Amino acid sequence: MIDPSTFRPEDHRRVLIVAPHPDDETLAAAGLIQRVQAAGGTVRVLLLTDGDANPWPQRWLERRLRIGPADRARWGRRRRDEWHAALDLLGVPVGERRALGWPDMGLTARLALAPALWRTPLVRELKDFRPDLVVLPALADRHPDHGAAHVLMRLALAAWTQEPPALLGYPVHVRDVPGARIEVPASAAFMAQKERALACHRTQLALSGGRLRRLIERTECYVPTTPVTAPGVLPWRPSPVLGPWLRLTIATPAGLRTVPWSTLPRLRAGSPPRVELDDPAPRFVKLHTNLPSPWIFDLWGWAEL
Repeated sequence: MIDPSTFRPEDHRRVLIVAPHPDDETLAAAGLIQRVQAAGGTVRVLLLTDGDANPWPQRWLERRLRIGPADRARWGRRRRDEWHAALDLLGVPVGERRALGWPDMGLTARLALAPALWRTPLVRELKDFRPDLVVLPALADRHPDHGAAHVLMRLALAAWTQEPPALLGYPVHVRDVPGARIEVPASAAFMAQKERALACHRTQLALSGGRLRRLIERTECYVPTTPVTAPGVLPWRPSPVLGPWLRLTIATPAGLRTVPWSTLPRLRAGSPPRVELDDPAPRFVKLHTNLPSPWIFDLWGWAEL
């Protein structure tokens, strides 16, 4: 467990950065990466997707309206090349870069597969690298790939038999993250290199340059992640009007299942439902609706029981 009052990146020798998309490692941890390496530690970056399901920058830069499978594949290769260029500047050795090529905007669906199909490659990376610190997206991040990446890695870590590493969650697409925060300031030289690394992600800067530059200007912030032992009381109070369309997805080491929100027992009138799970920890739940929406971000997201 990490003590926020004494945490120093330099105290960790083998740090694994989990990035759902190219640029997440730069936005969230470029300063931390440089601090660890400057102190003689080793950093490995694990990229889960190539970020190929991002059509609007592609339409803008390529001046095309229709995006087919071949176009998406080409865009993904371009984004992975940008990722490599950024890591070159951050000093991450080529041998410490891993890319799984999983579907962009498909990490939640990945959880619905047989656990061995996604757990095996993640556990393989853990066994090969043996990190003493894992830096991964915060569970509260509302981008569906970020929340799902947290769940995937936590379930993989539960299957790894070695001494568990310390865990830090990084928020990108979320304003308020519960719990103590750890700020990791970077020197002026490290910040300048972080800005150069971000500039490598030209595809993302095309339409979101202002937002991304504001993100890297702030001090890198992390949330210590520890297993939850509280009772299975769910944190959400959605409008009763949405009840018929709400679903609760439950992810555990045994797999994934979904139940209607309306079937969950209530503690008392007006209180959130409680769910009792017999599955081994860790246990994660996600509240969502099956209504179609153009909005890609989660309204409620994930919670840990």
